[in-house]
Parts: sequence; C-alpha cells; structure tokens
Amino acid sequence: MTIGILALQGAFAEHEQMLERLGADYFEIRQKKDLERDFDAFILPGGESTVMGKLLHELDMFSEIKEKINAGLPVYGTCAGLILLAKEVEDGAVQLGTMDICAKRNAYGRQLGSFVAEEEFKGIGKIPMNFIRAPYIAKAGENVEVLAKVDGKIVAARQGNQLVTAFHPEVTDDVRIHQYFLEQIVNK
Repeated sequence: MTIGILALQGAFAEHEQMLERLGADYFEIRQKKDLERDFDAFILPGGESTVMGKLLHELDMFSEIKEKINAGLPVYGTCAGLILLAKEVEDGAVQLGTMDICAKRNAYGRQLGSFVAEEEFKGIGKIPMNFIRAPYIAKAGENVEVLAKVDGKIVAARQGNQLVTAFHPEVTDDVRIHQYFLEQIVNK
C-alpha cells in the first residue's frame, strides 16, 4: 500500500512520520507528474486551505485530484484538508467540494484559540485531539457518518472513501486515526 501526501504546504512531514510508524509506504506529491505514480490513497494535510487550493490550480493538479477522489481514491483531510474537501464553506470558497459537508473556517478563532481535547472517536475510543486554527463541520449530509464531536460540534466524519478531521492527530503520538484510515477506508 502506498499513500500520496500533498506536500505543497502545511503539516505533511508529520503525516509521513505517522505512516512510517504504521509501516505504510508513502511519497510526497509536489507537482503534476507525481500524480502519475501508482498510489492507493491520498492525504491532504493541515495548513492554509486558500493557499493549498491556489497552488493546486497553479500547478495544474486540481482537476486530476478531484477526478481521482470522485472515482473512489481514498482520501484523508485534516483541518485545511477538511476545508478543501467540503462541498460548502462558511466564510470561504469551495475548493474540491467532494464531500457533502459544510465547513466553518477558523471556527475556534486564531492561533491563540488553539486547544487540546480528549473525546470519543467512533470505533476507536477516546483520543487526543489538537485543534490549531481549526474548522468544524457545521452541517453533514445524510450520507456522511459523524465520527466525533467536541462541545456538540462535528470534528470528524466519513463519507465513503473520504475521511476528515478538524483536528491534527499527526501532531500527537497516537497513530489510531491513521490506522483507522488505512484499515477501514484504504483496505476495506
């Protein structure tokens, strides 16, 4: 199994470390030709969703990535990745729009509004959740499975081949979210 990680901006190195710990092969996607490689899944890391969307267009990768996701390529988006996948975005532009969710950008405020919580994640149990300028899911479509909430707000969800978290599991020592992605979505 090989995972492509978008490495244009954001926390891609931390995702690489998680995959290494789980024994999964990965490579960085930095330019259009990287999309020609064979890979079984894709990670959209946290970072700046507006910048990432702009770079995907400038590097002529946007349409191909969207087509791959719509064709069933498993994808995991954290924080900015969640925003990129959302079909609707409060206070922002829709980017890939492949998942039937409405993302509320910077829902918890600026960098100073960052926090850590420990809550239940469906099928895993209690996990640490690091929120850094995080969004949350304001609305989820009927085909979207809610996986976790914090203070009544949806912070993790799945729709078919797509998994999103508003928090950053890649900055913790807990590999269970990445393991869930590999076992429940990529290897289903």
